[in-house]
Amino acid sequence: MAAEPAGSSKDVLDADGIPVLPDPADAASRKRRAIIDAALAEFLAEGYSAASMEAITSRSGVSKATVYKHFGSKERLFLAVVGGVLPTTYAELEPVNSGLAGAPDLRTALVRLTTAWARILLRPDIMALRRLVIGEIDRFPQLGRLWYRLGRDMNDGPLVTAFTELHARGVLDVPDPDLAVRQLVGATVGVPQLACTFSPEAAFDDAELERVMASGVDLFLARYATGA
Repeated sequence: MAAEPAGSSKDVLDADGIPVLPDPADAASRKRRAIIDAALAEFLAEGYSAASMEAITSRSGVSKATVYKHFGSKERLFLAVVGGVLPTTYAELEPVNSGLAGAPDLRTALVRLTTAWARILLRPDIMALRRLVIGEIDRFPQLGRLWYRLGRDMNDGPLVTAFTELHARGVLDVPDPDLAVRQLVGATVGVPQLACTFSPEAAFDDAELERVMASGVDLFLARYATGA
């Protein structure tokens, strides 16, 4: 592994152990963006071990010295790139989550939510990223922890809040909303996600995806709906 060039900044890590990169000037920002895009493509295509800094340099059109100046090492580049893209994974779901507690038809809202969630998580780019993180979790456990925390904070968290409100109103009987959310996820989104994680050729068309989500929601409501 190449040594970090003299004069480059020391690693500053966030709470998850991901490098925190200082904001660059405009010209440097364009170069960094090119490096990040090239590195992500290389890591997704080859995995961490087989990816090379030479290939990343070639893909980015930026000199090798500049790559090392910005990131210092292949390990730091991997952590910064993958750690930087993970927070965008669930961002598209926030508007769907926001109205759940006040939905006039909870079943329809839950089917809509889980179907939208599954479509996002089954996208080829996100599935490739998921496989990459799983494949490197022994080497980079902080990425696994980050992925888990983001899922809990950005997706499960709003559902826990909604289920707590629905429990207080008597619509659901969920004495443990956190557990209920995990059970809903396991019965809905988790079904196609598990299949596609380990069988890249697996495919779910819209009709099949909605059927699986509706079945999981019905199982959830059979346990927790009060009929109120």
